Amino acid sequence: MKNQIFIFILLTSFSVFSQNSSEKQMLNLQTMATGLKIGGYGEITYNDPDSGVSEIDVQRLVMLFAYKFDDRVSFITEIEFEHVKEVYVEQAFLNYGVSDNFNLRGGLMLVPMGIVNEYHEPTTYNGVERPSLNNKLVPTTWREMGLGVYGRINSASLRYQAYVMNGFISYNGAYKLKGTNGLRSGRQKGAESVGSNANFAARVDYYGLPGLKFGLSLYNGKTQTTDKSVVGSQVGLSMIGFDARYVKNRFSARSEYINASLSDTDKYNLASGKDLGSKMSGYYVEGAYNLLPLTARQKLDVFLRYEDFDTHAEVAGNLTKNESFHRKETTFGFSYHLADGAVFKMDWQSKGTAVPDSESKGQFNMGIGVFF
Repeated sequence: MKNQIFIFILLTSFSVFSQNSSEKQMLNLQTMATGLKIGGYGEITYNDPDSGVSEIDVQRLVMLFAYKFDDRVSFITEIEFEHVKEVYVEQAFLNYGVSDNFNLRGGLMLVPMGIVNEYHEPTTYNGVERPSLNNKLVPTTWREMGLGVYGRINSASLRYQAYVMNGFISYNGAYKLKGTNGLRSGRQKGAESVGSNANFAARVDYYGLPGLKFGLSLYNGKTQTTDKSVVGSQVGLSMIGFDARYVKNRFSARSEYINASLSDTDKYNLASGKDLGSKMSGYYVEGAYNLLPLTARQKLDVFLRYEDFDTHAEVAGNLTKNESFHRKETTFGFSYHLADGAVFKMDWQSKGTAVPDSESKGQFNMGIGVFF
């Protein structure tokens, strides 16, 4: 369909911002009547902390498959190999184009919260490791089973998503959530997921200003449980995220803010003996500068990122706030984009907490990443 092709050309014309894997494959499909497109991304990392053992890891290798049935119907999936030995389905959804600006989607999809959860391919962000905010609070890669709508309103420079989804599991005979990493241990990843409650996720992106893009993300609902009769087996979750990205010539910047409010954590902690906070919040700010001319085929971004996040921003009941869960990190390094889709990265991190008189810990990281 000509109008559908126009939409995706518009998407790529805003080229100062990266595409994620599903967007790239959807665009690739527009050039075909029907058929299959294959892509992939992966990264190999080296981490050397001040104390402890260094690690070299094929952190992930993801194969992307997109099939176009006709002008309206397509299927996108990603098969992920983590640390060589673990296999996951990262995404698997069916897309139906109702009109030029309105699509229906259903299946296993990324929750549209913040920047990195959707744009987590190694060539799309600075740093060998993803921002720690997107590990502890969001947490990347967060995907759920669901059904919803996706599209663009080009006249208003808006991109929108809205889905009904399942959510984190908090109880399946064992209590899953805890203070140190918040909701991360409750990710179900579409693997025989428990669906005791339907949750709502939505996001709006505004791209009407040159070089600037804003995003607002919302998530609301309850955690999942295999037995609602167990007192304290669920908590309520309301999460909001705000992010911004800016690019002008050789300078780029980005920032994310995430705030999650949890209800009934006092009951959950009393029943489980855990230390789940009633509020988690944090942010990061990052600036980068390309040292190579804009006319060069390669790009060398030197960057600096500061993060401040707390999985015990507030606690409920008799739980004592743990200051070690309030973390502050600084990352400095470079991303050398050898070609479009290939990057070599190196950085240094300083990691500290809000514990009085505590010492920061350092870590050196190096890695390569590809996305095609």
